[in-house]
Order: sequence, then C-alpha cells, then structure tokens
Amino acid sequence: MQPRDLSDHVAYEAGRGIEEVARELGRDPSEFVKLASNENPLGPSPAAAEAIREAASNVSSYPKSAHTDLTDAVADRWGVSSAQVWLANGGDGALDYLSRAMLEPGDDVLVPTPGFAYYGMSARFHHGDVREYALDREDEFTQTADTVLDEYEGERIVYLTSPHNPSGSTIELAEIERLADETDAETLVVVDEAYGEFAETDSALSLVEGRNGFDARDDIAVLRTFSKAYGLAGLRLGYAVVPEEWADAYARVNTPFAASELACRAGLAALEDGDHVEQTVETVRKSRAAMREEIDAHVWESAGNFVLVDVGDATAVADAMQERGVIVRDCTSFGLPECIRITCGTEAETERAIETVSDVRADLDLEHESDREREVADT
Repeated sequence: MQPRDLSDHVAYEAGRGIEEVARELGRDPSEFVKLASNENPLGPSPAAAEAIREAASNVSSYPKSAHTDLTDAVADRWGVSSAQVWLANGGDGALDYLSRAMLEPGDDVLVPTPGFAYYGMSARFHHGDVREYALDREDEFTQTADTVLDEYEGERIVYLTSPHNPSGSTIELAEIERLADETDAETLVVVDEAYGEFAETDSALSLVEGRNGFDARDDIAVLRTFSKAYGLAGLRLGYAVVPEEWADAYARVNTPFAASELACRAGLAALEDGDHVEQTVETVRKSRAAMREEIDAHVWESAGNFVLVDVGDATAVADAMQERGVIVRDCTSFGLPECIRITCGTEAETERAIETVSDVRADLDLEHESDREREVADT
C-alpha cells in the first residue's frame, strides 16, 4: 500500500541548528552562533521560563480545552473579542485552521514568491491548489495591491506577509484594503504578521476591527506568533485573529488540545512581560542598522528581525561562514541563489556576522581571481 500522490508536495527547509552543524563538522557547538532562523536574540522572557517551570509538574494532565485566560489576554491586546482569537500549534497551525475553514478540494490560494513555503504546503495538505505572485528583487520586493491583483484569478485565499520573509518589506494598510475591495466577496485576505512587533507600522487588525479610519471587514484575517518577539519558538504557539462573523468556525476546525498547557502558560507570561519585548525590539533595530551600514554589499531595508544580503553566491558564502562558526540562511531555497538572510543578533553576534561575511566575500573574491589567473595561464 502507498500513500496518496504527494508529488506536488515539498518538504519544508528549516534553518540548520548548532548541534546539527557541529556534529557534521566534528566541532564543539560552543564555536558556533546561529543566525539562520529568525529567533529571538535575547531568548525567552524570564517570566515565561518561570511559568514553564511552574507548570511542568502538571504535564501528565491534558491541557484545558479552551485557554480563555490567554485568548482573553490576546483579545484585550488587540481590542477584539476572545472568540476571534484562534490559538494554534504555532503560526503554521493557524494556517492549517484557515485552510480547513476556507478551502474546498480544488480551491486555489495565491501566495508570494519568494515567500514562506508553508502557505502552499497547507493548501495542498487540504486538497487545494497553489498559484503565485512575484515580488521583484529589482523593485526592492515592494508590495502593492497591483502586484497581487495582476495575478489574481478568484483564489479563495490570498496571502500577504508583512513584514515579508525573507526581504523585510511591508505593505501599507490602504493597499491591503484596496486588495480586499477588488477581490471577490468569497476571497479571504490573510495578512501574516509573524514579524509585526519589529515593524514601525500599524497592524492589519485595524482593517478587521474598523479602527484608525478604516471600515470593519469580514474578508481579512491576521496571523501572529509567539515565536519571534516573544522568544517561544520551541513551544510552538501562534494564533489567527478572524472576523467576528465567522469566529465560531474555530470549534469545528480545531484539533484536540492543539495548544499545549506549557505553551499557553508561557505565552500568557510573555504577553505580560512588555519589558522583554521592548528590549528585544531595540536589540533588533540596532542590529538591522549596523548590518545595513557596515556590510559591504547590498542589504535590503527590513522591518523584520533579519536582513537579506546580496552576496553573489549564497551557497558558497553561507558554507564558508558556517565553517567559520556563523550559521546563516542560504536563500537559494527561496529562489534567491545570490542572497543570504542573517537574523538580527546581540551586539556581539551582529559584529561577528558582519566581520565574517566581509572576510568570506573577500577570500572568495581572491579565490575567484586565482581561478581566473590559472585559466589564463592554461590557455
């Protein structure tokens, strides 16, 4: 017996971890710094870590079926009702809930390229099809309604990422509103704001709730996560905020006990620790600025906790940096073989990344020059 035809499915390529790289290279893990997965440079909130310790003795019991204290806190944070908050096992779990709630077999979704692979993966898991709209590197990955509408053909879900991964570009709320206006009534616009805390822009939740001069809408949902600014990537906790008109669909698409008790206790504590988020955001902004100013290559302006760098040969540079103890993301898997993505780190980590990418590029240029000289000599 065989599984169903999975030939259209692709495996998600995650950033490589320190232990994996150290084992492969036969090195001590302490030699490496990982700046490949857009994780929090300061780690989790101390309050969240304490909440995990306090809840650890209860993990033999199933979590509550409804984490109303956390959903109430998230709802209060955004000025929505608790029923509009769909907690999930990470942001990708929230994407699955939206796919289950929206897609019929054969429905299309429209996703950005380059972009987060799981948008399309989730659609295919739920028997949907995937179409793409391109964000142009020559245009600084600028996001507008026209960019999407030029490729739009009535898809059931349209995905936006703001800030966009891997470029860091954002899309203005007025553009999102126009996109929602000019797509079909049965099209849901999903705005992925996984990196929203790092951006100096208003959340698209203004469009869901009708704030800041916008009318409330029932065709926009917003995705958020505790993995980035809150430093809880290992616990897998995210959520979607959906229009109130169809909030009750959650009970029909939610899996049993999807959000773990440890994750929700940590999430609630992290949400209340505003100082940690502020310190994280400030660290990221300093790191972004330093890399844009000091890396001798094109660095795209970013509103996320990472920067995209044009290094010419992403695989060669990423491999060489890894040999020197700095793990970054080769963006070939995003369709950008000339680019690497560097996560914003602490001041020391950022300095090391800047020095390493500069040294590697200089050495590779020398190697290329030597190769050319040998080619000339051979002729």
